[in-house]
Amino acid sequence: MSDAWPAVRDAMATARRVRRGDVSADDLAALLAGLRGRADLPPAGPALLDLVARAGAGPTAVAQLGQTLDGRIATVTGHSRYVNGPEALDHLHRLRALADAVVIGAGTAVDDDPSLTTRRVDGPNPVRVLIDPSGRVPAGRKLLTDGLAPTLVCGPARDGTETLDLPAGGASPRAILLALAARGLEVVLVEGGAATVSRFLGDGCIDRLHLLVAPTLLGSGRPGIVLPEVATMAGALRFDARRYPLGDDTLFDLTASAAKLPA
Repeated sequence: MSDAWPAVRDAMATARRVRRGDVSADDLAALLAGLRGRADLPPAGPALLDLVARAGAGPTAVAQLGQTLDGRIATVTGHSRYVNGPEALDHLHRLRALADAVVIGAGTAVDDDPSLTTRRVDGPNPVRVLIDPSGRVPAGRKLLTDGLAPTLVCGPARDGTETLDLPAGGASPRAILLALAARGLEVVLVEGGAATVSRFLGDGCIDRLHLLVAPTLLGSGRPGIVLPEVATMAGALRFDARRYPLGDDTLFDLTASAAKLPA
């Protein structure tokens, strides 16, 4: 484990104190400047520090998705363990440790049964948020039963969990983020699956997208990001991007707020 990781994790706690008004933004900026100069940052450490800096300025949502070179997140049968290597998984767990809440859709809960903990790194488990408006996730899934972290459900009430209060008919990405912020959960990781990430991205609700690309071709299978069709390249989303090696994988750190059309 990187020696600097605990300091990065603690910097996020300082960012939360900035939002509460307990410390100044200048204090956070000085802390981050010192961390950026360290040689023992985790892989893709600058991307993590950028997330901390963004969190100090206000509520923020980061999405992550792991995919192949041809944009597939799973085979045609849904098999996806594992698209990415261990370094990419470590990065995902660091994102969880920095987040107040981690959001998944019903499909991911059914197919993968994730616990959404930080077991691969040293850090707190985030609050888990399940988007399940039709109540189709079986009651025995880990995030509903293991007690490792609180779970909020966007959907019908379930025993042992709490329901997130949303406007009538309002399980929209923006409504979910506003409801979480009202609970003090202002740093949100949208982890999956692809349909959920696509919804949040398409609605303009993602500040940063961490796209983890494996040097693998499937040629078929379940797609990653799916957005409404556009007729010309002028309608494509374009991002400011930085790239970081994570073992055999590559992390694309994309600034969604800078999405722009070609000149």
